[in-house]
Amino acid sequence: MKPTAAFTSLILLAGAAHAAGDAKQGEVIFGRCAMCHTIAKGAGNGMGPNLFGVASKKAASVQGFSYSPALKGANITWTDDKLKAWFANPQKLVPGTRMYFSGIKKPQEADDLIAYMKSKK
Repeated sequence: MKPTAAFTSLILLAGAAHAAGDAKQGEVIFGRCAMCHTIAKGAGNGMGPNLFGVASKKAASVQGFSYSPALKGANITWTDDKLKAWFANPQKLVPGTRMYFSGIKKPQEADDLIAYMKSKK
């Protein structure tokens, strides 16, 4: 293999490794969310909705939680990309949402949190 091809392969592998989330690390990161959210099957809502099983579902779909009109009308499905945008800046993704959060700026932390949320279904 030529040196340039080897270097390119290493960069691609490093990028792929970064994209994979670590659910155990995500659980630690979720500690920031746990002030307002639960993430256990059958648990009630807190200040925010229970996030159990939310990944890949339509936003504002947790029963028994009073969502803002902005989030109800946003017509969002929680894909990985939408979750990352939400984690980074909820107000930017859905202006008028009631969720005030300073955001998760590190891409790996977002990937880890998504992996954890996906494990809860």
